[in-house]
Amino acid sequence: MNAATMPQEAVRTNGVDVAALFDTVAAVKQDPGLARFLFRARNRWLDGGHNRSAIQGFYGCKAEDTTRTEPFVLDADEPPVLLGRDQGANPVEYVLHALAACMTTTMVYHAAARGIEIRGVESQLEGDLDLRGFLGLSEKVRKGYQAIRVRMRVQSDASPETLRELTGYSPVYDIVSKSVPVEVTIETR
Repeated sequence: MNAATMPQEAVRTNGVDVAALFDTVAAVKQDPGLARFLFRARNRWLDGGHNRSAIQGFYGCKAEDTTRTEPFVLDADEPPVLLGRDQGANPVEYVLHALAACMTTTMVYHAAARGIEIRGVESQLEGDLDLRGFLGLSEKVRKGYQAIRVRMRVQSDASPETLRELTGYSPVYDIVSKSVPVEVTIETR
């Protein structure tokens, strides 16, 4: 085997295969239909505030993805002060997790595409929630978070402004910071 026939190691920046990333971008530019995804989750109420969600297949790149042989299982519950048994993070805590994870991944991928090295990322999130909205005690109080604060510590030579710009591409940041239509259908049996 000579150097010309040896498999080449993928160039990675921030753990991201940059060539594959650019190939994906080029494919989506050529065929925008590849960009449409349908993600799904199933949830089952167990008891009190305890729910269990399973996440497995999804539709993307014009095909059903069945690469996950087992579902990801997430339990949600409430802490005892909110009448739960703490068998999982509560749903609004999962929102903070989803926001942190998506903003981090988005920043890392976009930085890789720009050749920006990220050596480490840690984030802390806080969300202010007033139970009066959830409990129906005040129409003036929002039911969900009134505010969320994200503090990220990033080890990189890039400027904070550049890194902040990259986090703005996060789908979950978009969902949380802007209103998204939610259609609810309920069937009784």
